[in-house]
Amino acid sequence: MKAGSSGFKISLPWGPGASLVGSVVRFKSWEQLVMIYGRKQMDSKTKEEWDYVACYYPIGNISTEYNLFFNHEHVSEIVFTGYINDEEIKLSEDLKR
Repeated sequence: MKAGSSGFKISLPWGPGASLVGSVVRFKSWEQLVMIYGRKQMDSKTKEEWDYVACYYPIGNISTEYNLFFNHEHVSEIVFTGYINDEEIKLSEDLKR
C-alpha cells in the first residue's frame, strides 16, 4: 500500500524528516495500525522516495511485499512514540536540512 494524498494535514511535534522510527501510527482513512521502521526510504520497484516505510502492527515485517511507504502528511495519529535519545535527535535535525 502506498498512502495516497488525501489532502488532510495534522500538527505533529516534529516535521517531515523527523523520526517516527519505532512509532505506531494510524492513517485517517485506514484503521490498521502500522509501525514505522525506516525513514527516507526508496521503493525499490518505483524508485520513488518516501518519508517512511512501515509494517503492519502487531504482525511486524513479513517481507518486502508488505512494505508500506508513505509521507509525513498521511499520518493522522501517533498511537505510540518510538525511542528518542541524543543520537536520534541529532539525526532528525540532520535530516531536516
